[in-house]
Amino acid sequence: MTSFHNPDGTLNEAAIRAEFPILSRTVRGNKPLVYLDSGATSQRPLRVWRAEEDFVLGHNAPVHRGAYQLAEEATDAYEQARADIAAFVGAADEEIAFTKNATEALNLVAYTLGDQLTAGDTVVVTELEHHANLVPWQELCRRTGATLKWYTTTEDGRIDMDSLELDDTVKVVAFTHQSNVTGAVTDVPTLVARARAVGALVVLDACQSVPHMPVDFHALDVDFAAFSGHKMCGPTGVGALYGKAERLAQLPPFLTGGSMIEIVTMDKSTFAPPPQRFEAGTQMTSQVVGLGAAVGFLREIGMANIAEHEHRLTAYALEKLQEIPGVTIVGPTTADARGAAISFLVDGIHPHDLGQVLDDHGVSIRVGHHCAWPIHRSLGVQSTARASFYFYNTFPEVDALASAVRAAREFFGVH
Repeated sequence: MTSFHNPDGTLNEAAIRAEFPILSRTVRGNKPLVYLDSGATSQRPLRVWRAEEDFVLGHNAPVHRGAYQLAEEATDAYEQARADIAAFVGAADEEIAFTKNATEALNLVAYTLGDQLTAGDTVVVTELEHHANLVPWQELCRRTGATLKWYTTTEDGRIDMDSLELDDTVKVVAFTHQSNVTGAVTDVPTLVARARAVGALVVLDACQSVPHMPVDFHALDVDFAAFSGHKMCGPTGVGALYGKAERLAQLPPFLTGGSMIEIVTMDKSTFAPPPQRFEAGTQMTSQVVGLGAAVGFLREIGMANIAEHEHRLTAYALEKLQEIPGVTIVGPTTADARGAAISFLVDGIHPHDLGQVLDDHGVSIRVGHHCAWPIHRSLGVQSTARASFYFYNTFPEVDALASAVRAAREFFGVH
């Protein structure tokens, strides 16, 4: 079997990229595809597709329902995937509930905590948040009369830890592990300690961390966390909510109906224990199996190896971009304590125009506000261009990005 690692411990890029046929295609008049939008959606390896195909073609049946062999096989595959995914993030099996994405997972927590908050309580977030970890808390405060407060950010796009003091009115502290805009990695232990000091719950948006670095939710001591399959080589349509067992047990259902019940009569119902309590209806079985395969793939490569490769790529990309006149990095300008999402501006070129020119050169990036308007406003910009790297990206692809940015400056006559 081909190794994903070179003798010197670095990643075997050829072996890894062979798992992703899409990376070999061409676009825009036979230009080699340079895919730099994994912060939005990663590509899927062959083994994930094959795991889903094997399940659908050979084991497809409703889970936790049938008493026949096919249903037993489907249930075993579904629950084995849960066990693999739980182990991947340092959780117990019963602490992982499947959702359609991280947005739904965060909404689940915000909605079901509604019974525990009243007027006079406070929810704390940060200016770095993706809308999925901001809007649900805005709605929770609107429904309950609680107050929303937030940490502001520094000039380089990190959380300003001195911008807010917590008091005993704070019931929830929700924050991102790694910004999808600035790439800044949050000092989780410090925020957890502050929340614990006032008795608040901690909710972590781990969408940009779980795919890119070793993450252990037990070690981080967060109460809840959310992540999405499609950002970590898995299928779309599946995400996960992590919750400490005792915290999940205290939450009411988010959705009701089949699968999540214990006993139903005409006038009342009782509910199954977690995680089934939060998995109403027929679940996304093949996607869960695919996510389990993705986790196995990532473990084989090694999350520490992935983090190291991305760190070197990020450092190189920051260097190459900052060599170009008129380029401004929006976020930390070095690779220290930051992830592989790099947002930037080019003087005299709107990000959307830049994105179109880069696309003409085969380079796929994200442009806009990246579902994070507040951090853009805080930093005084309306939109940015963002290149986000993953372990299947290469140093020549960084060179292609820099070359395309230079070509855009030439095209628009920016000097």
